Amino acid sequence: MVIDARARPPRIAVIADGDAPLDLDTIAALSRRASALLDGLDGANKIRGRYLLEVSSPGVERPLTSEKHFRRARGRKVELVLSDGSRLTGRVGEMRAGTVALVIREDRGWAVREIPLAEIVKAVVQVEFSPPAPAELELAQSSEMGLARGTEAGA
Repeated sequence: MVIDARARPPRIAVIADGDAPLDLDTIAALSRRASALLDGLDGANKIRGRYLLEVSSPGVERPLTSEKHFRRARGRKVELVLSDGSRLTGRVGEMRAGTVALVIREDRGWAVREIPLAEIVKAVVQVEFSPPAPAELELAQSSEMGLARGTEAGA
């Protein structure tokens, strides 16, 4: 929760996050509950006057920073900055033992690279306006990524 008391009216932003995707009904229910809690505080003179309440899920611009974030982003396109300064763009695959499988474009096909999380400096989900190639998405969803045909684990 973020409270910006300098804004007029003051702005209270609640970011809801969980393992399951959030739908609009869930966000609406959270908004009603937060509003009721804040109204209760207002009645106790803890919050004076009007405020603006915003309840939302994390935006796509939020960096992926934990294994949980990468697991939830499976199948999504990401841009990574690695500790050596290099950049990679690919589709998130399986998380395994502190590494994330990344499906990347290689020559005329697709390859899978295992990237240790410790080497990832920054990871951001990319907004896509067209569907991914079926072969790329299939590799990202495969639970046997290193054994998938046409891949190179550890490349």
